[in-house]
Amino acid sequence: MFENGNPFRNFDGRRKIVLASILGVGLLLAATMPALNISVVPAVTAAPPEENPGEKVGQGKAKFDVVEASIADIHNAIKTNRATCVDIVQAYIDRAEAYNGVCTMLVTEDEAPVSPAFGRVIVGSPQIFPTETVDVDTVIPDRDQYVGLPLDLGRMETSVSDPAVQQQMGMRVGIPNAGQLNALETLNIRGERSVTCKGAFDAHPSTGPLPEGAPEVCEEFRQQPDALETAAMLDAKYGSNPPLDELPMYCTTVAVKDPYDTKDMRSTANNDVNFAMDVPPFDATLIERLREKGAIIFAKAQAHEFNAGPGNPGGPNTAETNLVGVGYAFSTWAGQSCNPYDTERVPRGSSSGSGVSVAANLATVAICEQTANSCQGPASRNGLALILTTKGVVPDSGGTGNQRYIDRAGILAKTVDDATIVLDAIKDPETGYFDPRDIHTAIATPLVPQDPYTSFLMDEKDVNKKPLEGMRLALLREHFVTPTANHVAMSNQIDNEAKTILRDKLGAELVESIDPDYPDDPDVPNLEYTFSDAFSEIIPRYIPEIFLRTDDDGNPLFAVPGWDVTSYEYLVALSNRQAPISPEIKVTQLAGLADFPDELSFKFEMDRYLQLRGDERITDWAAWVENAKFRQDSSRAGAENWALLDEAEEIVSEAKWGELALSDLARLAVMKVMYENDIDAFVYPENTVPPNKIGGPLVGSGSLGGITPFMQLPEIVVPAGFNQIIYEPEFRLNSAKTNYISVLDPDTPQTLMVNPMPVSILFFAGQGEEPTLLKIASAYEAATNHRAPPPDFGSLEEEP
Repeated sequence: MFENGNPFRNFDGRRKIVLASILGVGLLLAATMPALNISVVPAVTAAPPEENPGEKVGQGKAKFDVVEASIADIHNAIKTNRATCVDIVQAYIDRAEAYNGVCTMLVTEDEAPVSPAFGRVIVGSPQIFPTETVDVDTVIPDRDQYVGLPLDLGRMETSVSDPAVQQQMGMRVGIPNAGQLNALETLNIRGERSVTCKGAFDAHPSTGPLPEGAPEVCEEFRQQPDALETAAMLDAKYGSNPPLDELPMYCTTVAVKDPYDTKDMRSTANNDVNFAMDVPPFDATLIERLREKGAIIFAKAQAHEFNAGPGNPGGPNTAETNLVGVGYAFSTWAGQSCNPYDTERVPRGSSSGSGVSVAANLATVAICEQTANSCQGPASRNGLALILTTKGVVPDSGGTGNQRYIDRAGILAKTVDDATIVLDAIKDPETGYFDPRDIHTAIATPLVPQDPYTSFLMDEKDVNKKPLEGMRLALLREHFVTPTANHVAMSNQIDNEAKTILRDKLGAELVESIDPDYPDDPDVPNLEYTFSDAFSEIIPRYIPEIFLRTDDDGNPLFAVPGWDVTSYEYLVALSNRQAPISPEIKVTQLAGLADFPDELSFKFEMDRYLQLRGDERITDWAAWVENAKFRQDSSRAGAENWALLDEAEEIVSEAKWGELALSDLARLAVMKVMYENDIDAFVYPENTVPPNKIGGPLVGSGSLGGITPFMQLPEIVVPAGFNQIIYEPEFRLNSAKTNYISVLDPDTPQTLMVNPMPVSILFFAGQGEEPTLLKIASAYEAATNHRAPPPDFGSLEEEP
């Protein structure tokens, strides 16, 4: 794979520490510590240079297992000499070596096998793709009647970034019991963390000059220590006594969703694009701050490329093939990740790899990114805790295109406690959470508490004291609705959790919102002031043009019997709540009401980012398109249409200010409901539909997407147990026979999934109410301890 001779190519994961020692720890530290602004001070407890610290640790003691290890567990292991930081990092590398292989197989014509193929390098060896395939006729029916675009059948293709790397393209399915997850796109291992500077082009500075032909940028790049080298530096300086008050993230391995820049790893938004230098010259601000607090920036996580994809502004380019299937979260460079609880099923996206890596203990914590559901989906499908703060608390700068008001960085961890430690660590001791690179961080000071966020956490000793007594939680019934049989089990499960845990055990008072599609619960009082009341007061005063919207037949979308909703009289009466409002205007649909045409959003943000990155080849979006491959043909068409836009003609976009204005009004409506009803937080199931199979059909909306991103409100997701009940949908041709649609017939039998799959509960509140949410979420977590690791990805035989 490494035509330039990867110096680590012939060493397995467990021998890399030995190799580092052979190179000379003293030489390695002297060469790399200045890059991290750490002085070379040998620790009293450091192992001699000629020995491998991992071989000496724990003699006479139980070995430390990183599986399900918390940040506190890792710190305790280091302080009690049960593990060094190098041991910890090596353990995660070993797990990536064991579990980060390919977990999908291609869907082809008549199960035609493909030739042996090799992918990107993971822990010194290329990924190996399965040659067996699945017959397309076992995935979709009636193909002989299909008259749509040619199917995008599965195949292997050579990447444009590296001719030695191939990747699956087109239709694919998850391999049952694969034992592999493909969660991490790139590991921070010297020689494989960059394509531009791969192999010997990333040799440690202590080994001498770079080989002939090495790009000039590689000399500066190789000064960056990799994950093991950083761990060795920390061990050498601090030994078993790190200053945890100063370095709360000490030796915590972090996986980062690829859109966030890392100055020591490839950053291309998971896309197969041929940058002149595929590693950016800077870190995203939150990554920089985590490094400063002692974190090991361990890997870039697999994700759906460009978060939710580039979209399509319209234009002459159209898709020429049809990718059938739902739930793909894959990219042209890193492929598809799989759910660790059932590798046939989706992990949700777009931050799929971030979720899978933490769930399967391939990293301690992860950074995700959410525009609609991209963090909360992977959290719920992988049994994790998630913190998404008020927009502007966590800096979002240094990301590929994700700089808009609805985008946020999220923190995924196995527990609320760990996620909160990360949140506190992101705070700069001088500037707080403000970041000059991110205008959204210029938020009001009272929105951030003076005390650390960890000070608001509850633990198990608080559970029996009814810690939520005096708090009022509102069940958002709009997302308990059960339009299909598949929604029932998970909706009922969260309803039961709210009543038995939040109310009966923890002492909270429950109220519920009203939805005509959900039966009124006699055990839970209704809101006295409803969302309809708030919308009635706000919409006619500030956005009355919504009532001008019509369907395809010209009928008003929000008609009310006995009223002309476009009339002045109706608007005045509605504003005083003396006229009814359409039941179709719901809190769950507010983001959709802001669906203005937004011609420049994607291209503008990409060009803005690329100007700062300063790559010699990829200078703007048009250059990106010329040097890239896209995950499916519809993405290719959209990307090309973005490149064709005439900036001079399209510079004005009503959507940007229109969406932001409507966002403020929507948040105002939610806050009015909270104040009128004395609500501390809202509660609902993050998801009410079981996970579909990769590339398979899906019926029903899974998440209540867009509410907290659209309103910039904080949310926390917590594991709430498991569900095994499913009604499997199927593909069927549409009436025109031009495409396949997902169908769930009323007589579909109930079955059980192979393994129970995680279910999660979601809490959200007003801006700056993170302390309230942390109290609620941590109390619920302490009372239930629902998190359980995926059984197929347990401890390795030689964990440290």
